[in-house]
Amino acid sequence: MSQVVWQNYQISRADREQQNGHQGVVVWFTGLSGAGKSTVANALEQELVKRKVHSYLLDGDNVRHGLCADLGFSEADRTENIRRVGAVAGLMLDAGLVVLSAFISPYRAQRQAIKNSLPEGKFLEIYIATSLDVCEQRDVKGLYQKARRGEISHFTGISDPYEAPDQPDLTIDTAQQSLEQSVEQLIALLTEKGVLS
Repeated sequence: MSQVVWQNYQISRADREQQNGHQGVVVWFTGLSGAGKSTVANALEQELVKRKVHSYLLDGDNVRHGLCADLGFSEADRTENIRRVGAVAGLMLDAGLVVLSAFISPYRAQRQAIKNSLPEGKFLEIYIATSLDVCEQRDVKGLYQKARRGEISHFTGISDPYEAPDQPDLTIDTAQQSLEQSVEQLIALLTEKGVLS
Protein backbone atom coordinates (compact mmCIF):
# COMPACT_ATOMS: atom_id res chain seq x y z
CA MET A 1 0.00 0.00 0.00
CA SER A 2 2.70 2.43 -1.04
CA GLN A 3 0.06 5.00 -2.05
CA VAL A 4 -1.08 5.30 1.59
CA VAL A 5 1.06 7.80 3.51
CA TRP A 6 0.68 8.60 7.21
CA GLN A 7 -0.66 12.12 7.80
CA ASN A 8 0.99 13.79 10.78
CA TYR A 9 -1.25 15.86 13.05
CA GLN A 10 -0.44 19.27 14.46
CA ILE A 11 -2.24 18.42 17.71
CA SER A 12 -0.67 15.59 19.72
CA ARG A 13 -2.14 13.12 22.19
CA ALA A 14 -0.34 15.07 24.93
CA ASP A 15 -2.14 18.24 23.80
CA ARG A 16 -5.48 16.46 23.96
CA GLU A 17 -4.68 14.94 27.36
CA GLN A 18 -3.79 18.38 28.68
CA GLN A 19 -7.08 19.74 27.40
CA ASN A 20 -8.96 16.82 28.99
CA GLY A 21 -7.14 17.22 32.31
CA HIS A 22 -6.08 13.57 32.55
CA GLN A 23 -4.02 10.94 30.76
CA GLY A 24 -5.48 8.62 28.14
CA VAL A 25 -5.23 4.85 28.47
CA VAL A 26 -6.82 1.66 27.12
CA VAL A 27 -8.28 -0.45 29.93
CA TRP A 28 -8.82 -3.91 28.42
CA PHE A 29 -11.26 -6.21 30.23
CA THR A 30 -10.91 -9.89 29.29
CA GLY A 31 -12.65 -12.98 30.62
CA LEU A 32 -15.31 -15.57 29.86
CA SER A 33 -18.84 -14.76 28.73
CA GLY A 34 -20.84 -13.90 31.85
CA ALA A 35 -17.74 -13.13 33.93
CA GLY A 36 -18.85 -9.54 34.50
CA LYS A 37 -16.64 -7.61 32.05
CA SER A 38 -19.37 -5.28 30.79
CA THR A 39 -20.91 -4.85 34.24
CA VAL A 40 -17.59 -3.82 35.79
CA ALA A 41 -16.63 -1.62 32.82
CA ASN A 42 -20.02 0.13 32.93
CA ALA A 43 -19.70 0.79 36.65
CA LEU A 44 -16.17 2.12 36.17
CA GLU A 45 -17.32 4.46 33.40
CA GLN A 46 -20.07 5.83 35.66
CA GLU A 47 -17.45 6.61 38.30
CA LEU A 48 -15.17 8.21 35.69
CA VAL A 49 -18.01 10.44 34.46
CA LYS A 50 -18.64 11.56 38.05
CA ARG A 51 -14.97 12.54 38.18
CA LYS A 52 -15.26 14.46 34.86
CA VAL A 53 -12.95 11.98 33.09
CA HIS A 54 -13.43 11.73 29.33
CA SER A 55 -14.04 8.05 28.57
CA TYR A 56 -15.72 5.67 26.17
CA LEU A 57 -16.80 2.04 26.58
CA LEU A 58 -16.32 -0.37 23.69
CA ASP A 59 -18.42 -3.47 24.36
CA GLY A 60 -18.07 -6.77 22.50
CA ASP A 61 -21.75 -7.28 21.68
CA ASN A 62 -22.30 -3.63 20.69
CA VAL A 63 -19.32 -3.57 18.33
CA ARG A 64 -20.64 -6.67 16.56
CA HIS A 65 -23.81 -4.75 15.67
CA GLY A 66 -21.82 -2.31 13.54
CA LEU A 67 -18.07 -2.25 13.05
CA CYS A 68 -17.75 -6.05 13.15
CA ALA A 69 -21.21 -7.11 11.97
CA ASP A 70 -19.64 -9.01 9.07
CA LEU A 71 -17.60 -11.32 11.33
CA GLY A 72 -18.40 -14.71 12.85
CA PHE A 73 -16.73 -16.54 15.72
CA SER A 74 -14.04 -18.61 14.05
CA GLU A 75 -10.51 -18.01 15.33
CA ALA A 76 -9.73 -15.93 12.22
CA ASP A 77 -12.88 -13.81 12.64
CA ARG A 78 -12.27 -13.34 16.36
CA THR A 79 -8.72 -12.20 15.60
CA GLU A 80 -10.00 -9.70 13.03
CA ASN A 81 -12.70 -8.51 15.46
CA ILE A 82 -10.07 -7.77 18.11
CA ARG A 83 -7.71 -6.19 15.56
CA ARG A 84 -10.44 -3.75 14.50
CA VAL A 85 -11.37 -2.94 18.08
CA GLY A 86 -7.71 -2.42 18.93
CA ALA A 87 -7.39 0.03 16.04
CA VAL A 88 -10.45 1.98 17.20
CA ALA A 89 -9.20 1.95 20.80
CA GLY A 90 -5.87 3.33 19.54
CA LEU A 91 -7.63 6.22 17.81
CA MET A 92 -9.64 6.97 20.95
CA LEU A 93 -6.46 6.83 23.01
CA ASP A 94 -4.92 9.36 20.62
CA ALA A 95 -7.91 11.59 21.41
CA GLY A 96 -6.80 11.47 25.05
CA LEU A 97 -9.69 9.30 26.26
CA VAL A 98 -9.80 6.58 28.88
CA VAL A 99 -10.96 3.73 26.66
CA LEU A 100 -12.73 0.83 28.36
CA SER A 101 -12.76 -2.28 26.15
CA ALA A 102 -14.86 -5.24 27.33
CA PHE A 103 -14.19 -8.26 25.12
CA ILE A 104 -13.78 -11.97 25.76
CA SER A 105 -10.62 -11.71 23.59
CA PRO A 106 -9.73 -15.34 24.35
CA TYR A 107 -6.22 -15.51 22.89
CA ARG A 108 -3.12 -14.07 24.56
CA ALA A 109 -1.58 -13.28 21.18
CA GLN A 110 -4.56 -11.06 20.27
CA ARG A 111 -4.27 -9.07 23.47
CA GLN A 112 -0.50 -8.81 23.17
CA ALA A 113 -0.86 -7.51 19.60
CA ILE A 114 -3.11 -4.69 20.86
CA LYS A 115 -0.67 -3.87 23.65
CA ASN A 116 2.23 -3.84 21.16
CA SER A 117 0.33 -1.46 18.86
CA LEU A 118 -0.08 1.17 21.58
CA PRO A 119 2.47 3.46 23.25
CA GLU A 120 4.31 1.98 26.23
CA GLY A 121 2.24 2.00 29.41
CA LYS A 122 -1.02 2.84 27.65
CA PHE A 123 -2.57 -0.66 27.84
CA LEU A 124 -3.89 -2.04 31.12
CA GLU A 125 -5.06 -5.66 31.03
CA ILE A 126 -7.85 -6.44 33.50
CA TYR A 127 -8.58 -10.14 33.93
CA ILE A 128 -12.14 -10.78 35.07
CA ALA A 129 -11.27 -14.18 36.49
CA THR A 130 -14.75 -15.41 37.38
CA SER A 131 -14.78 -19.22 37.07
CA LEU A 132 -16.49 -21.14 34.27
CA ASP A 133 -18.81 -22.74 36.86
CA VAL A 134 -20.02 -19.34 38.06
CA CYS A 135 -20.36 -18.00 34.51
CA GLU A 136 -22.45 -21.04 33.57
CA GLN A 137 -24.62 -20.63 36.66
CA ARG A 138 -25.26 -17.01 35.71
CA ASP A 139 -25.74 -17.73 31.98
CA VAL A 140 -27.24 -14.27 31.63
CA LYS A 141 -27.87 -14.64 27.89
CA GLY A 142 -28.59 -18.39 27.82
CA LEU A 143 -25.50 -18.95 25.69
CA TYR A 144 -23.85 -21.67 27.77
CA GLN A 145 -26.98 -23.85 27.58
CA LYS A 146 -27.03 -23.46 23.80
CA ALA A 147 -23.31 -24.20 23.58
CA ARG A 148 -23.68 -27.32 25.73
CA ARG A 149 -26.49 -28.51 23.41
CA GLY A 150 -24.27 -27.91 20.39
CA GLU A 151 -26.41 -25.05 19.06
CA ILE A 152 -23.48 -22.62 19.21
CA SER A 153 -20.10 -23.59 17.81
CA HIS A 154 -16.79 -21.90 18.68
CA PHE A 155 -18.03 -20.95 22.15
CA THR A 156 -15.23 -19.86 24.48
CA GLY A 157 -14.87 -22.07 27.52
CA ILE A 158 -16.94 -24.90 26.04
CA SER A 159 -15.83 -25.74 22.49
CA ASP A 160 -13.11 -23.10 22.12
CA PRO A 161 -10.25 -22.29 24.51
CA TYR A 162 -9.75 -19.27 26.73
CA GLU A 163 -6.15 -18.29 27.46
CA ALA A 164 -5.99 -16.41 30.75
CA PRO A 165 -3.49 -13.55 31.01
CA ASP A 166 -0.05 -14.44 32.38
CA GLN A 167 0.55 -11.08 34.07
CA PRO A 168 -2.57 -8.91 34.09
CA ASP A 169 -2.38 -5.45 35.61
CA LEU A 170 -5.34 -6.39 37.83
CA THR A 171 -7.33 -9.57 38.49
CA ILE A 172 -10.96 -9.33 39.60
CA ASP A 173 -13.24 -12.24 40.50
CA THR A 174 -16.80 -10.91 40.49
CA ALA A 175 -17.95 -13.94 42.49
CA GLN A 176 -15.62 -12.99 45.36
CA GLN A 177 -16.01 -9.21 45.57
CA SER A 178 -18.68 -6.58 45.10
CA LEU A 179 -19.04 -4.28 42.13
CA GLU A 180 -18.11 -1.35 44.37
CA GLN A 181 -14.91 -3.10 45.48
CA SER A 182 -14.02 -3.83 41.85
CA VAL A 183 -14.46 -0.18 40.87
CA GLU A 184 -12.40 0.94 43.87
CA GLN A 185 -9.55 -1.35 42.77
CA LEU A 186 -9.72 0.00 39.22
CA ILE A 187 -9.71 3.63 40.37
CA ALA A 188 -6.71 2.82 42.58
CA LEU A 189 -4.92 1.24 39.60
CA LEU A 190 -5.65 4.24 37.34
CA THR A 191 -4.37 6.56 40.07
CA GLU A 192 -1.24 4.47 40.63
CA LYS A 193 -0.52 4.53 36.88
CA GLY A 194 -0.89 8.31 36.76
CA VAL A 195 -4.00 8.32 34.59
CA LEU A 196 -6.02 9.97 37.36
CA SER A 197 -4.67 12.52 39.81
